[in-house]
Amino acid sequence: MPDNGVSVIIPVFNDREALERAIPESIDALSGITGAFEILVAEDGSTDGSADLVRNWHETDPRVILLHADERLGRGRALNRAIKSASYGIVCYYDVDLATDIAHLPDLVGAIRDGADIATGSRLMPDSSIVRSGGREIASRGYNLLVRTILRSRLYDHQCGFKAFRRDRILTLIPEVQAPHWFWDTEVLVRGQRKGWRVAEFPVVWNEGPGTTVRFKDVFSMGSQIIGLWWQLHVAKG
Repeated sequence: MPDNGVSVIIPVFNDREALERAIPESIDALSGITGAFEILVAEDGSTDGSADLVRNWHETDPRVILLHADERLGRGRALNRAIKSASYGIVCYYDVDLATDIAHLPDLVGAIRDGADIATGSRLMPDSSIVRSGGREIASRGYNLLVRTILRSRLYDHQCGFKAFRRDRILTLIPEVQAPHWFWDTEVLVRGQRKGWRVAEFPVVWNEGPGTTVRFKDVFSMGSQIIGLWWQLHVAKG
């Protein structure tokens, strides 16, 4: 498997409009980084024609690849599936709305090339620049404080949808990760740190997307999963 190429994963659920922008901008950004790349659209049971859009792109550019699921897998399971399907040694993913400025993609890939096992953008580091509603900002900071306090993470931001991995490393971790949906991001970062992996976190420019699919019940569920992961790591395994 080529180590210098890049596999980008874009998780999608009824995001056809956002995809129309994300695919060409991803191709442009990746073309400036490497000559060997692929874009895996992890389309998770969409009903808005997202899959057809990707199929049409694939006909003109085979580097754009559809990973379709007839029934919704959830963000975490969709990412697990896509990582296993990736062709290259560096695997990245980011949100389809490009909330994190795609100009940071060279930083993300570069961190892995420089030796990190995981790289992640951060909306909460001192040099980050974000535009987000006040309520979501308070919720995000509170959530990340809980992760740092309860799960002993050293990172500022665990849920920024802008991450990269050494594929050989993340493949060994996937069997341990239990979160099927949004908490996947946090669980991967916490488990990676506990293994002593090098995690590179860097500030990003981030703007809240117009159509986020995170709901209040997702936020409540992730809070519960913080306690659940603590139990798995400290009690269930003795």
